[in-house]
Amino acid sequence: MASSKTVYLGGILVFSICILIIVVFLTKSNSSGLAASDSPPELLGVLRPEPKMLEPFVFSDQFGRVFRKDNVMDKWTFMFFGYTQCPDVCPMTLSVLSQVYDRIDRADDAQVLFVSVDPGRDTPKVLKEYVGFFNDEFIALTGEKDNIDGFVEQIGAGYLLEEESNPGEYLVNHTSAIFLVDPRGRLVAAFSQPHDANTILEQFKNIRAYLEL
Repeated sequence: MASSKTVYLGGILVFSICILIIVVFLTKSNSSGLAASDSPPELLGVLRPEPKMLEPFVFSDQFGRVFRKDNVMDKWTFMFFGYTQCPDVCPMTLSVLSQVYDRIDRADDAQVLFVSVDPGRDTPKVLKEYVGFFNDEFIALTGEKDNIDGFVEQIGAGYLLEEESNPGEYLVNHTSAIFLVDPRGRLVAAFSQPHDANTILEQFKNIRAYLEL
């Protein structure tokens, strides 16, 4: 009898703890203004349940200028990770981003970042020529591998260098999503493949309205 009572009380305790965890999670989500339960249906799978504030980072752009976290503040930032010798995903994605960027109503409050995950080959000079094919206003970033790895991790992206087929020739497997950072410096959304300019523009419009920024 005592054993049954112990099991019963233990069950109540576990149930109570589960309820408490759920309440704390929902309270935290609601305080951020991005609770998954009240996100617009059309943004499910795009909008993060909670925004994530970016940590400080330092890169160099295609002109050799320092690019820091301050440079993403007060702007909507579309961010894509890739490399200049990518045979397919990168050129297709940057072409879509060029269409998106050119059609944003207020392009002066938005920017596009192409973050190279191949610093060994993607020098500032190479990056300048590469992004120029898609849009002269795009910003290409490179830096020390440790800085790139840390930034990739905090964004939730990833990449993997494959073995060389010939000296200096190799492919890089990398995340294909486009990430969105809001003017407060928070990672708020990710657009997965297949990328379509009209879809991204509509989702971006809805995100801005939802966050009221």
